Amino acid sequence: MIRQPNEIIEKEKKIRILIAGYPGIGKSTLALSAPNPLHIDVDFGIDRIEPRYRKPFIQPQSYEEILEDMTPNNVKDFDTLVFDTGGKLINLMSLWAIKKDPKYGQRDGTLSLKGYGFVGKEFVRLMDYCFYELNKHIVMVFHAIEEKDGDNTRLRIKVEGQTKNNVWEPMDLGGFMEIYGNDRTIGFSNCERYFAKGTRGIKGIWKIPELTPSTPNDFLTRLFEQYNALAAQEVAETQKEQEAYEAAIAQGQEIIASIVDVESANAAIPKMKAITHALTSKQEINVAFNAKIAELGLVYDKTLKKYVPAPAKEDAKGAK
Repeated sequence: MIRQPNEIIEKEKKIRILIAGYPGIGKSTLALSAPNPLHIDVDFGIDRIEPRYRKPFIQPQSYEEILEDMTPNNVKDFDTLVFDTGGKLINLMSLWAIKKDPKYGQRDGTLSLKGYGFVGKEFVRLMDYCFYELNKHIVMVFHAIEEKDGDNTRLRIKVEGQTKNNVWEPMDLGGFMEIYGNDRTIGFSNCERYFAKGTRGIKGIWKIPELTPSTPNDFLTRLFEQYNALAAQEVAETQKEQEAYEAAIAQGQEIIASIVDVESANAAIPKMKAITHALTSKQEINVAFNAKIAELGLVYDKTLKKYVPAPAKEDAKGAK
C-alpha cells in the first residue's frame, strides 16, 4: 500500500540505541535509565550495579535460553529490552550457530567466514523481532576497546569479526561514553575518536547528569521522549509543507485551465507570480504553464513584456 510522507509516524516510535564505553564507566546503569526495562544480563554483572538502580533481570547462559525468554507473554510488562552486553550475546550466538551447523565453526572453536555471516544475520533478525514484533525499545550495551589507526587511537565496540557491521545496521542511535574532567558524557556524532550515530536532532556530546539518592535514573527515558518530540515536530512541519504544496498546485492548475488565448495568457502572468510555492510546486506549475503556452502557439516578447502569437514559419523549401 502506497502511503504519504506525513503518515510515517502515527504514534511514538520505539527506539534502538547502542551504548559503548570502557568497563566501569556506568554503561549498564545508563542503559537501565530507559523506560521500564528488562535487564538481559548476559555478562552476569548485575552485582556491579548499585542496588537502587537494578531492574528485573534474566541471566541466560545460552542463546537458546534467550530465544525461549523473548516471547510476547514473557516480556509483556516491559517497554525496553536491555542486552548487556552485545559482545557476550554474540558469543552465545556463535556457540549456538556452530552447534546448529559445524560448517559455521573452525577447528579452534571460532567462527568460520560463513559463521560470521550467519551470526550477523541472526543478530539483525533478533533485533527486528524485538523491535517490530515485540514492539520494544532496544538498548544494546558494548564494551569499547582502543585501536590504533596510524597516529590516532580510536574507540571501537568490542565484537569479533565482521559482525560489528551488522550491529550498527538496525540502530537508530549509537553513542560512546567517556569522562571529561569530572563529567560523564555520551557522544552521538562521528569524530576522529569514534564512529557514532545520531538522528532526529540527537547529536553531539551530551553530559550525563550525576546520580544522587534524590535524583531519578531517567536519562534515556528523557532522551527517547525528546527523540519522539523532534520526530513529531518534523512530521508537523512536513504536513504544513505538503498542504502548502497542494494548495499551490491547485491554484496553478486553475490559472492554467483559464488560459485559452493570448489575452488570457497575459492576464495569467500576475496571477502566476502571486502563487505562494512550497516544495516542488513552482517547477511543476511552470512546466505545465509553458506546455499550455506552446500548445496555443504563443511566445514571450521581451520588448513588449507579454505573450504574442508566434511568427508564422516560412515553408521549409522556400519560394521558387
